[in-house]
Amino acid sequence: MNFSELFNLVAPETLTTIYMVLLTGIISIGIGIPLGILLTVSRPDGIREMPTLYKILDTIINIFRSIPFVILILLVIPLARLLIGRSTGTEASILSLSIATIPFVARLMEGYFLSVEKGLIEAAKSMGSTNGQIISKVIIPESMPAIVSGITMTIINVIGYSAMVGILGGGGLGQLAYRYGYQRRMYDVLIISVVVIIIIVQIVQLLGTYISKKINKK
Repeated sequence: MNFSELFNLVAPETLTTIYMVLLTGIISIGIGIPLGILLTVSRPDGIREMPTLYKILDTIINIFRSIPFVILILLVIPLARLLIGRSTGTEASILSLSIATIPFVARLMEGYFLSVEKGLIEAAKSMGSTNGQIISKVIIPESMPAIVSGITMTIINVIGYSAMVGILGGGGLGQLAYRYGYQRRMYDVLIISVVVIIIIVQIVQLLGTYISKKINKK
């Protein structure tokens, strides 16, 4: 297969993978960070204790994090059919990826927020800061370098997951590598697909590391 044919095969699926990863990242981070804040605030020693709510959220997140991703895809099929009208394809894959990633992000962020020095929170309380101000002006700013690292880790994980859903008909480079590289034994397509995935991961990692170091004031 010549370069032009390879490019015509790989380029569209690369864009599909990037689309899946970006949209999944936006959804999972947009929901996961608030969930992480809620877990941190509502826990028994949090700034706004809500033990029942915390226990419910903690249990749900633990359950979803315990389900292997491939099995989770199968469990999400009825929901995908209900919401999207189909069980395979890019949109269905984004739904599966998001459901798998949100609990991971929430737990990750909870750990980052809990690592903020208690003295800073107590100092903010003594100055009359509201819970909202403590979250927005103490907890989040102090956790920002870790948050960026967590987002980077999340996106890299989603890239790996996207390759898995590709094998199951979700589109992207994973599907390309499976259909052409494995089933048709077109190993040049397989190698190029893997190389492109590695390049995307490296770009994300370098960018995340750079931003994290840039905003780290410690």
